Amino acid sequence: MLKKFLKVLAWIFGIFVLLIAALLIYVRAVAVTSPPMITPTDAFDEAVTQPDSGLYKWKNDWFRKSESGLYELYVEGPPYERGVANGKLTHDLVQYQEQVFTDQIHRLVPSDFYLGMLKYFVGWFNRDLADNISTEYKQEIYGVSQAASHDFDDIADPYQRILNYHAAHDIGHALQNMSLVGCTSFATWGDQSEDSTLIIGRNFDFYVGDEFARDKIIAFYNPTKGHKFMMVTFGGMTGVLSGMNDQGLTVTINAAKSEIPSASATPVSLVAREILQYATNIKEAQGIAAKRKMFVAESFLIGSARDGKAAIIEKTPDGMDFFETKENYIISTNHFQGKTLGETQLNKDHMATSASPYRFKRVKELLAQQGKNSVQKTAVILRNQQGLGGEDIGMGNEKAINQLVAHHGIIFQPEKGLVWISTAPWQLGKFVCYDLHKIFAKNMTANEEIIEQDLTIPADSFLLTNAYRQYVKFHPYRFPFNPRTDLIPDSLVKWNPQSYHAYMLAGDFYVDHKEWKKAMPFYEEGLKKEVATQQEREHMQKNLEHCKAGIK
Repeated sequence: MLKKFLKVLAWIFGIFVLLIAALLIYVRAVAVTSPPMITPTDAFDEAVTQPDSGLYKWKNDWFRKSESGLYELYVEGPPYERGVANGKLTHDLVQYQEQVFTDQIHRLVPSDFYLGMLKYFVGWFNRDLADNISTEYKQEIYGVSQAASHDFDDIADPYQRILNYHAAHDIGHALQNMSLVGCTSFATWGDQSEDSTLIIGRNFDFYVGDEFARDKIIAFYNPTKGHKFMMVTFGGMTGVLSGMNDQGLTVTINAAKSEIPSASATPVSLVAREILQYATNIKEAQGIAAKRKMFVAESFLIGSARDGKAAIIEKTPDGMDFFETKENYIISTNHFQGKTLGETQLNKDHMATSASPYRFKRVKELLAQQGKNSVQKTAVILRNQQGLGGEDIGMGNEKAINQLVAHHGIIFQPEKGLVWISTAPWQLGKFVCYDLHKIFAKNMTANEEIIEQDLTIPADSFLLTNAYRQYVKFHPYRFPFNPRTDLIPDSLVKWNPQSYHAYMLAGDFYVDHKEWKKAMPFYEEGLKKEVATQQEREHMQKNLEHCKAGIK
């Protein structure tokens, strides 16, 4: 009887294993994405040349590193050729960026088993990704992927990996709604600007590690179809995070609260890219956004020299809204403001529990305090670390406009074709200026600076303070994917005494070591500070009660 039972059990187990294997094979099969059809020519085998020390060229395309620390890239032509040029010229940065990204994934998911499951999940989730991306951008991504490393072919082939990386921001945003995606943008025009022109400022606060943000590329695109444009990017990325075209249209993206999606659609950055490349005004930007299906919620702040103002396109997987103001300024943080999407329960709950409304109020407060806006005043606002009323809310607080995590800060003056981009660290370094009209008219034959030297905005004086030096010590402990083995609780609060986060981390350290009495005062003090989110407040309150129970 026992032998018969074991035999049946073995059969059941065998069938289960076969079903799992079949499922994995099926997922692998449906997840495979074939690259677009391309007819390569011998011209693509041309090597990169170096006509001057530090200047690299392929055909008319070029690449260099500025004295500011920013990389500069110019590419032109049809999609695949642009991609090949990009990949050839930025080969090392493409491979470095992928290494950094995969290393970060390994820190977040150290288990090989769960990493394997994650690979299959992403493959399944992105099974229809290619169907939601235009042929033009698939060809360009395929061109870039020629430069990708083969060290990660166990994940997928280079084309499929680079394609999937374009959706990584969206997947992370949707599944985790990470507090490390907390961008701020605003615009002024007319009587709100000193010279009446449109001025747009934004912090791109997407943080996945200092290494990820190290090598920023200022890319200038001259495509066969559409408008010439610039964007801030990194190795392997063809989507747009922040950019401006030669028609004076700007695009920046701000994450909003999302439901967990069931499948991928068009990545946000590629919707922004299409707007930047093909729209000349706000109405055309709306039309492009309307025809694309997305799988996360996002706000697109669109600035337009043609319209002389800025407006916000709000988009979710199921709907779209449009927001503009009667005043000559507009602000966007991480919640919706439109009549439809702004009234959803999801958005209301997000506003009640997140740092977004507080940051919004702080931008509005500073715009009112400073009088008519200018490019220099915009930089001051983007660098502001204080809370409402100038309160000291600790360094790195998500309620601050400057959270000391920015991948980049950027300022546009579209009617003049000027753009300022921050240099490291975060948006504290100097802002260097590019004139799009001059750059697209230039034929690079020598390695020379292309920034407008006399328009540089100096670095923030905060860099010279002891507070900055203390924050640099505190910074690595902020993020869950960084090691905290050498964390010393008293040092954290010494380095950042007004930060609730410092006290929360100190309390968590003692809770992990079951030292309830030592944890309690840290939580009690942290709860007196300006806490960024309801989730973090509840975490400290819950742990404080846990400590009290542990002492009894």
